[in-house]
Amino acid sequence: MYLQRRNRILRQSAAIRSLVAETRLSPADFIVPLFIIEGENESSEISSMPGYYRRSVDLTVKEVKELWQMGLKCVLLFVKSKDELKDNKGTEALNPEGLMQRSIRAIKDAVPDLLVMTDVALDPFSSFGHDGIVEHGEIVNDPTVEVLAKMSVSHAKAGADFVAPSDMMDGRIGAIRQALEESGYTKTGIMAYSAKYASCFYGPFRDALDSAPGFGDKKTYQMDYSNRIEAIRETIMDVEEGADIVMVKPALSYLDVIREVKNAVDVPVSCYNISGEYAMIKAAAKMGWIDENKAILETLTSMKRAGADMIATYFARQAVKLID
Repeated sequence: MYLQRRNRILRQSAAIRSLVAETRLSPADFIVPLFIIEGENESSEISSMPGYYRRSVDLTVKEVKELWQMGLKCVLLFVKSKDELKDNKGTEALNPEGLMQRSIRAIKDAVPDLLVMTDVALDPFSSFGHDGIVEHGEIVNDPTVEVLAKMSVSHAKAGADFVAPSDMMDGRIGAIRQALEESGYTKTGIMAYSAKYASCFYGPFRDALDSAPGFGDKKTYQMDYSNRIEAIRETIMDVEEGADIVMVKPALSYLDVIREVKNAVDVPVSCYNISGEYAMIKAAAKMGWIDENKAILETLTSMKRAGADMIATYFARQAVKLID
């Protein structure tokens, strides 16, 4: 049998497959989400996210030092606020001595070159568990944006390199950029959650921060998972308003959106390999239905292949070890 071309020639050994691979993962691709709690020497495993922990600031500092040594250069901070500090206006989010602000300072003091990104949204601080201020049962946009802008400036003042608004309020990127500029924080970047969908896969994350909505759902501000073109429109608007990096969230069920966004904008594109995606792989691996390590690398590679320049993932530590 004569064939002009045999495609299997480039697949016949691990060496040749590695040589011609189109997509590669590296530690530089990963953003490490960290959950921070009050206290000292405190650590608690998140029940719905086996192997992932909430840690107090002192233990988080120890963690980031280890991450840096592993080659992981970027973290994304989330804090779990005490119930007694929560209200409808997210007042604690603006506290210069709040948990987020103290965490930023401690991490930057410990590892100055580490890239620190911070979550900007009201749900961890809201008595209603929503990403915005509630008035008469409605999540109101413009008053929320005012608080988010002040929150971003507070994070920048504490030393954050990037703020990451995850709320999906209209116009918040422009307002945050203006507030940062007017406050003199011209070097602080914005990673916008530009296409954040109302997904059922956020459950474990909400367990981690006790931030589930106290009523209704988040569908009046997070996107409908049926929509693709809307994601492009949202993302382009964020870029026009001053976003330095844009994000698609979740990742695994939205690979087509990642590719569409990558084709539409000229800024770096990130995606968030979210808690439910993490939990599914962990649960299936525990049952012996899949190989956990292989599933981690395959799913992360699919996100980068789809167009993500960087991936926020709870698998970052494991992935780095597997890549090595």
